[in-house]
Amino acid sequence: MSSPESAGLASASVAFIGAGKMGSALLAGLLRGERPGRVLVVEPNASAEAQALCKEGGFQLCANVPSDAAPVDALVLAIKPQMLEDAAPALKPLIGPDTLVVSILAGKRVADLAARLPARAFVRSMPNTPAAIGRGVTGAFANAPTSEARRALAQSLLGAAGAVEWVEREELIDAVTAVSGSGPAYVFYLAECLAAAGVAAGLPKDLSMRLARATVSGAGELMHRSPETEPGKLRENVTSPGGTTAAALGVLMAEDGLKPLLERAVAAAQRRAEELSG
Repeated sequence: MSSPESAGLASASVAFIGAGKMGSALLAGLLRGERPGRVLVVEPNASAEAQALCKEGGFQLCANVPSDAAPVDALVLAIKPQMLEDAAPALKPLIGPDTLVVSILAGKRVADLAARLPARAFVRSMPNTPAAIGRGVTGAFANAPTSEARRALAQSLLGAAGAVEWVEREELIDAVTAVSGSGPAYVFYLAECLAAAGVAAGLPKDLSMRLARATVSGAGELMHRSPETEPGKLRENVTSPGGTTAAALGVLMAEDGLKPLLERAVAAAQRRAEELSG
């Protein structure tokens, strides 16, 4: 285990507890960029993808925490939230006084983690599914005992799957969950609805879906490649006064249009996240 202030990613020892979809996404991200000095992956039901990632990266893959396990610089919790209670006792050999615990467990607060794991530094995070292709965004919160060096280590680990945005109050993670954690589903549903509207307008179903998918993904890529341009400006750039786009936006931007609908949707997701967090 490195000293608290020297454990950059390249020299760090990291243990991943769980290698499901999100855990594997982080592992794949590490293969694309800088790799930790040593990686242990604990996953009793490793998929073929997880096994291939571990083999390619030279990561140690075990069904259980090894009997000779020693404290690591960072412990990444990537199991199902309901598994924490049963898994916690076996993780204690991996945790030393300077171990950073990075959690991607939905609904588990820092207090929940601290009550079960003998660590001081915790980062609670909420990634989203585009992490699987390195285009995710993760909201993260670090508790007070987390040093700047440990926060930088968390940034490197979570950043392997995309952008990382930090919040200064833990309760804001529930809002992050409602916007970006659940957000990909909103975008996918937009594509569904756009395709269905095309069918209602007379297009063949398959053609309408292809048009909708390409439009949503292409617009997203254009926004990605225009980081300094506000989405509102991009919208204005394709809206001619009195044209077809303006006619459609007149409906979407009405008082009872898309904005209040999304506000209600995000509020509902935030309330549910708060309920799950206890």
